[in-house]
Amino acid sequence: MGSYVPHSDADRKEMLAVCGFEKIEDLYAHLPEEVKLKDGLDIPVGMSELEVRRAVSSMASKNKIFPTIFRGAGAYKHFIPSIVKSVIGKETFFTAYTPYQAEVSQGVLQSIFEYQTMICELTGMDVANASVYDGATAAAEGVAMCKDRKRKKALIAATAHPHIIDTIKTYCFGNEMEIEMIPEKDGKIDMDYLKVHMSADVAGVYVQHPNFYGTLEEAKEIGEIVHEAGAKYILGVNPIAISVMKSPREYGADIAVGDGQPLGLSIAFGGPYLGFMACTEKMTRQLPGRIVGQTTDNSGKVGYVLTLQAREQHIRREKASSNICSNQALCALAIGVYCASMGASGIKEAAIQSTSKAHYMAEELEKIGYTVKNNGAFFHEFVTTSKAPVERVMSALEEQDILGGYPLSNGTILWCCTEMNTKEEIDKVVSILKEV
Repeated sequence: MGSYVPHSDADRKEMLAVCGFEKIEDLYAHLPEEVKLKDGLDIPVGMSELEVRRAVSSMASKNKIFPTIFRGAGAYKHFIPSIVKSVIGKETFFTAYTPYQAEVSQGVLQSIFEYQTMICELTGMDVANASVYDGATAAAEGVAMCKDRKRKKALIAATAHPHIIDTIKTYCFGNEMEIEMIPEKDGKIDMDYLKVHMSADVAGVYVQHPNFYGTLEEAKEIGEIVHEAGAKYILGVNPIAISVMKSPREYGADIAVGDGQPLGLSIAFGGPYLGFMACTEKMTRQLPGRIVGQTTDNSGKVGYVLTLQAREQHIRREKASSNICSNQALCALAIGVYCASMGASGIKEAAIQSTSKAHYMAEELEKIGYTVKNNGAFFHEFVTTSKAPVERVMSALEEQDILGGYPLSNGTILWCCTEMNTKEEIDKVVSILKEV
């Protein structure tokens, strides 16, 4: 689109003169000739704004946008009130960076504080942060929080999302923590295996509830087993689901993590998302990322600051347990606006509709031979067998502008419903699958 350098030729000549040079090439005279670019960069010539818009629109038209979605597997299509995008689109928020200077960042700091407060209310925990990239990163950071001198082993539920497991493995490879997988048994973790393998070197146990298959784990009992062995309990949760379930705190979790995407963030081709983290007061100093606290100034007025900075990764890097040092404040603001506009009753209604529609769909699919494989209660995702090759099922639905469930490797399908799905859409899917 042309040059982004705002200086004129006269400006450049003046700056070069101050540096003692006549031309740009003189700045690089000390470099060997063989490393210099002779013919310029091999990139297309610049285009006008109109031409760029046409080109990008043409590329975007190749995307298939499904009006009806029955797929989740970690990214969920929920209703987002219009006010969310209206607020986060304002320049003062949209372009804001990390609020290091409290004197000029009160608005952003307050928005982060309000977000943290809402996450604490949802999870029942004492403190939350606001800087983690996504749910997988939050889970991995939660596991890293548990490591100490004597305990350097983590037990990870095999029923967790595969991407979460991969991310935890990557983190643990880097910080030299040993990983042991808790095997799956009938769609949930093997409780007997957990009891036997809770050794004295286990620092933490990560379990996802609901798990990747949508099934509810025995979260309370798991927490009791973990704490009896002296380890920490990291519970991965769906933020919509916990509005109608027990909170992570009630399940006994020391650390609650999850992806904030369902709370007002678009699916958006996979990001940007936000990983939420909350913990008990005892673990506050191990919590990575930004923590905003409320205080008063010398006039007694309420103010907001970045707190516990001494344990921040960008200040004491040599002693840091995490390299998270980002600023997810825009996504946190979106979640804060979503929660404020929906309210507790609105989020609960979204949860009730999601789970009730999922159970209705499961019952209707059972009637035509798509057997539900979940062993126990589920929230808004469930696994079924397929009466026809999965590829044929997905193709038949796509022809009707419907994105079907997520195909699993064993020939089964992971379906998902949210409040966005209607009874008519569910009945249409069942009708199509009857024909297939």
